[in-house]
Amino acid sequence: MRTIGRLKELNIRREKRPGLYGDGGGLYLQVTSASSKSWIFRYRVSEREAATGELVRDAAGKPRGRTREMGLGSFDIVTLGEARERALECRRFRERGVDPLEAREEAKCQAALDKAKALTFRQCAEAYIASHRAGWRSAKHAAQWAATLSTYAYPVIGDLPVQTIDVALAMRVLEPLWEAKTETASRVRGRIEAVLDWATTRRYRQGDNPARWRGHLENLLPARSKVSKIEHHAALPYAEMPAFMMALRAQEGVATRALEFAILTAARTGETLGARREEMDLAGKLWTISGFRMKAGKDHRVPLSKRAMAIVTERLNEDGTFVFPGSRGADALGHRALLRVLERMGRGDVTAHGFRSTFRDWAAERTRSPNHVVEMALAHQIGSAVEAAYRRGDLLEQRRQLMDAWSTYCSSSPATGQVIRLNASRATTSA
Repeated sequence: MRTIGRLKELNIRREKRPGLYGDGGGLYLQVTSASSKSWIFRYRVSEREAATGELVRDAAGKPRGRTREMGLGSFDIVTLGEARERALECRRFRERGVDPLEAREEAKCQAALDKAKALTFRQCAEAYIASHRAGWRSAKHAAQWAATLSTYAYPVIGDLPVQTIDVALAMRVLEPLWEAKTETASRVRGRIEAVLDWATTRRYRQGDNPARWRGHLENLLPARSKVSKIEHHAALPYAEMPAFMMALRAQEGVATRALEFAILTAARTGETLGARREEMDLAGKLWTISGFRMKAGKDHRVPLSKRAMAIVTERLNEDGTFVFPGSRGADALGHRALLRVLERMGRGDVTAHGFRSTFRDWAAERTRSPNHVVEMALAHQIGSAVEAAYRRGDLLEQRRQLMDAWSTYCSSSPATGQVIRLNASRATTSA
């Protein structure tokens, strides 16, 4: 009895009745309609085989399990002889206990991976930045990503296929930086890790991420706290603030007023430079910073003291989107504008961001304002998640008293020493 090769070319070409026509050895011609025919290979896979890869047969030696079907191509494209060759290859897989459908999927994945090996780390990084740019707070953040990778990662791994990046290559990037520029090295590591995770998800590479820290590079590199001290922004001692403010107010220019406004509101440099006209509520004496511009990602209300209000009122008389526009008018001041003011004043020893520390020290040592009020004025997270959940308000009125007292202190005589007593209803000043 002939079990393989039962079909005849001429007969199957004429066949129009829907159904399955067996050639033997698991090969079938599937006729769906007179104009639709295709080849399939039918075989059985047991649960045991699926779990262990071990082929299970019955007493007669035939494979046991549920039936699976694997398409071998259209009748119009694949000839009977070619279909028999493909079915023979499938039977060879079955003899080895391999599921031919799974083998084909693995082959497709490997082919895609081989093609992707030509995709370099630089190309993946550029694609990652482009795909995430819209979700980042500013164009500056995207520029920082590109700059750090271009400076430190690309010279070592930029032109290498992303699939070939391993632990040794990651260490070649990081080790020279880790002690000398620990903070920068940590950022570079995190960005390499993110790019490689993206490439893995896109199936451009496979395997573990060689740049991950926890349970991996932490075993090869010392912790950041062990190799470098955290460098805080240079800050002005609060006792010098009245004299500094007197000198600052003698200066002219948009950047000068922006620096004064940042000091009076204890705001970050980026928040101040990006301040927009629509964020200012003159009637309510409030500046509401949109969450997308805040480090914590949430809207932040800033009470404005009398002097801060005077600066805003003066600036809103000018046209433009930004309260503190740059020389072109349509754009905000550049990120170095406040530092240049300090340099002109001969105060290169302090930074604009450091005035937040000045405010923090003054509030702690010269007022009785609760710590959580001061922290909220700085737009810091308040305590634990539980504490934050119970304190749902933003303590605006208490912060208004604090910021009024800060403005008063900044405007005081340089020789005056003050202790500010704050309570729920008012702020008083005493020598």
